[in-house]
Amino acid sequence: MSSIIVRCTKMAAIKETMPKDQQLLSFVTSSFLERNVLLNIDSVPAVVRQTHIICTIGPASREVDMLSKLMDVGMNICRLNFSHGSYDYHAGTVQNIREAASRRPKGSVIAIALDTKGPEIRTGVLEGGATAEVNLDTGSSLTVTVNDSFREKCSAQTLWVDYKKMIQVLSVGNLIYVDDGLISLKVTEKGSDYLKCIVVNGGKLGSKKGCNLPNTPIDLPAVSGKDKQDLLFGLDQNVDMVFASFIQDGNGIREIRQVLGQNGRHIQIIAKIESFEGIRSFPDILKECDGVMVARGDMGIEIPPEKVFIAQKYLISACNMFGKPVICATQMLESMTSKPRATRAESNDVANAVLDGADCVMLSGESAKGLYPIEAVMHMSSVCLEAESVFHSRHMFGELRRVNIPSVDPTHSLAISTVAASYTCMAAAIIVITESGRAAHLVSRYKPRCPIVMVTHNESVAKQSLLYRGVNPIYVPSTDNNWQNDMNVLVLEALGFCHLKELNKHNEPILLLIGLVNGSDQSNCLQVITSKPKSK
Repeated sequence: MSSIIVRCTKMAAIKETMPKDQQLLSFVTSSFLERNVLLNIDSVPAVVRQTHIICTIGPASREVDMLSKLMDVGMNICRLNFSHGSYDYHAGTVQNIREAASRRPKGSVIAIALDTKGPEIRTGVLEGGATAEVNLDTGSSLTVTVNDSFREKCSAQTLWVDYKKMIQVLSVGNLIYVDDGLISLKVTEKGSDYLKCIVVNGGKLGSKKGCNLPNTPIDLPAVSGKDKQDLLFGLDQNVDMVFASFIQDGNGIREIRQVLGQNGRHIQIIAKIESFEGIRSFPDILKECDGVMVARGDMGIEIPPEKVFIAQKYLISACNMFGKPVICATQMLESMTSKPRATRAESNDVANAVLDGADCVMLSGESAKGLYPIEAVMHMSSVCLEAESVFHSRHMFGELRRVNIPSVDPTHSLAISTVAASYTCMAAAIIVITESGRAAHLVSRYKPRCPIVMVTHNESVAKQSLLYRGVNPIYVPSTDNNWQNDMNVLVLEALGFCHLKELNKHNEPILLLIGLVNGSDQSNCLQVITSKPKSK
């Protein structure tokens, strides 16, 4: 015990003498325990945030001035929720986003994501009409039926659902959750076209409410008729990515690619994992998708809520291992929908998503309909910066190198070497000049501690790179310059960003990853450069 006290005392003394920037003292330790002992609440985080922020755009945030403010305080990707709103409404929102983005500094980009409604099970209409409500008392009996004669005659005694196979897939003792789990029913008897249920948790029930069947595989089509029309609308609007709801297996991703067709082959498809079946089939989904969203809302209904954190860590770690970007979403700062300050638990939730390895974190109702969308983005950004300084990136780099098979691909090998060099020389930034974005994405995969400044002539690639942790994309329109002059322009743009953000204010080295073959996007050269910031 005395030796432990002596060691802790020495570490505390060291803590007082070390710089208080970005938790640098804890960064050089070899164990998690020592790292945590050397954390310092007075430490100043980095200037450039590595975790990107996605905001759902709704009535509270769709006007141009508000969008501009959200971009100024840290929003990177705008999410359009196609569970609500008409095409005219969404087209107007897209137009406003692009107007606000045009006001941003030269080279900066904002991405737009279309979130599909996805397959779902819904109840019918109450006898009193679409706006009517009935009270379901706990302990009362209720018949759930697929008989279409009750489609618009639902009551406190009989509830119609639109999933014809519900009778087949459920057994006595199974649960049915209605209206985001606010009402729960337990099956007590099965008939030919009905289920006798007891109300376990009662409440007020309206028309056309969603239903969840926890731990029950369902065979709804991955892409509904509405989803197909929405995807084609998104293609016309030139969205950058699709957040695909309720993906159950790899076939769902393939169906979406088929709908998007050749013209939409560049659109990134992010699989939303929010069901028991999606988690079970995750290895198959991971092979097909471009990225993953841990959608914890419906997931917390489909699986026991005390197991959601396990699913989150599993999904994020698998994505980190296989180099796919991953988003953590739902109720991250829920209280800020109506209050100006987040709870301590919510702040910890955001921080833990960053520590788990998430590339992006997302706001839903907080930014779509909340009273404090700007404050929510600012707080989320601040928490991310603090968590990133604590994230043991060097340890993660070692783990990723250990579990991944060595690659014979030159760009992949050089990306690994670049990250290794960034730790050796304590680089201020990694500049990547790329046309496809692949080199920057590979560098991001191996979790460097410093920012990645990616410069490209491809605007679509720049926007989609906002899915990747640490990547700061800069879009530079193509010029008529020869190849050498063009490279100089791109490098100068990247260095300008580094100077603007004061990344190398102490003249730290900057790494440059570039391809020296004209017309090739293969990165084959790594340089260490020093570039003193311009004096003020």
